Amino acid sequence: MQALGRGLVLEPYLSTAVLGAGLLTAAGNAEQRSGWLPAIVDGTKRLALAALEPQARFDLAQVRTSAEPKAEGYVLNGRKSVVLHGDSADALIVSARTRGEDSEREGVSLFLVNADVSGLGVRGFPSIDGQRCAEVTLSNVFVGRDAMIGAVDGGHALLEQCVDTGIAALCAESVGCMEMVLEITVDYLRTRTQFGRPIGTFQVLQHRVADMAIAIEQARSAAYLAAGRLRDSDSVERRKAISAAKALVGRSGRYVGQQAIQLHGGMGMTDELAVGHYFKRLTCIDMTWGDAQHHTELYAQLLA
Repeated sequence: MQALGRGLVLEPYLSTAVLGAGLLTAAGNAEQRSGWLPAIVDGTKRLALAALEPQARFDLAQVRTSAEPKAEGYVLNGRKSVVLHGDSADALIVSARTRGEDSEREGVSLFLVNADVSGLGVRGFPSIDGQRCAEVTLSNVFVGRDAMIGAVDGGHALLEQCVDTGIAALCAESVGCMEMVLEITVDYLRTRTQFGRPIGTFQVLQHRVADMAIAIEQARSAAYLAAGRLRDSDSVERRKAISAAKALVGRSGRYVGQQAIQLHGGMGMTDELAVGHYFKRLTCIDMTWGDAQHHTELYAQLLA
């Protein structure tokens, strides 16, 4: 993910290989794993995670999409928002409520829904960083019982683990983006001249670059910690590391991006320079599954 961040790669690696394949590996049945994992590896099939809803604000337990049991399966009705690469996926992993109230952790189940099934509506749109997202509607979508991933009513814990893994991956991608932003900025300061010499020789600009480098190293350390805690048996410790990393990486990405734009002067605001595109990606990473403020609040709750 760090390398993909450096290259500003747009392909749906996160949604398919990290989230989709991760869920099927952890809890998919034998038919799901044999039918999808080899196809994901050779690139012929793609998955997307449809977990967030318009009212949820990053809360994975806020699920109003319903799954009504029928004789041979379930009927799904509801809506999902900001589904990463949902418009290019061959199937969606959908969270739906099989029992309980909107905000209860128990009663959430996961279903593998083919993109061509009757009643599934997918409206794709571009995000500001060039990635693709989708709004998804489910109107009397029927799926068989073999479409369920994991146990009935036990989807929330799987979903939480999956999203934590995705956040750790995003933190690594953000570090890669910030590395490139710093390299691009340093190169610009070495070549841009003012008053007869490169502006990189001015001490005040050197101090800004040093602060950017410090912010990146802090983000890198937090990303390492988050990745190291992913398999922690204590879910609270895992989520604390994930939220701490997401909050720090989000703030570092914002700081590094803003400084880079400023150090490029007016040129930093143009689409012709890569630095602005990296900053857009850093901004979207911060907003995915909770921004820095959200994860700071979540970390405080976990400490309590």
